[in-house]
Amino acid sequence: MDEVLDEIESALHDKKGIESHQRRLAFSISLGASTLTELYLHEKGVLKSGSKINHQWFNKNLKNIKEIISNHIICPVERIESFDSLLEIVQKIEQKRNDVIYGKSVSEDVLNNLISLFFELKKEIKND
Repeated sequence: MDEVLDEIESALHDKKGIESHQRRLAFSISLGASTLTELYLHEKGVLKSGSKINHQWFNKNLKNIKEIISNHIICPVERIESFDSLLEIVQKIEQKRNDVIYGKSVSEDVLNNLISLFFELKKEIKND
């Protein structure tokens, strides 16, 4: 998580602007979102031993995401409090990920939105 936060901090304070960090920022935020999700499930005590959360899972519809995750946890996914709202945030991040990483340059607004989504996810997990 430190690397993710360092990249966000670096991008926000770069004299060249946040756009010069587009690809690294998208990679970092995607990694951070899946890591936060994994940590959340681990802290809830529901993640199966040895299971890892894959960022690619979040590029699907909510029903499919829940189905995939249900194979990696020890309780029904519906029993995890506030999990739908967390999944929706991660899903929004992942839906932009590949366009930002592999596509043409995006606006500062798009990058700031990804950063905001990441911090929203982090805050919701911390407050849960």
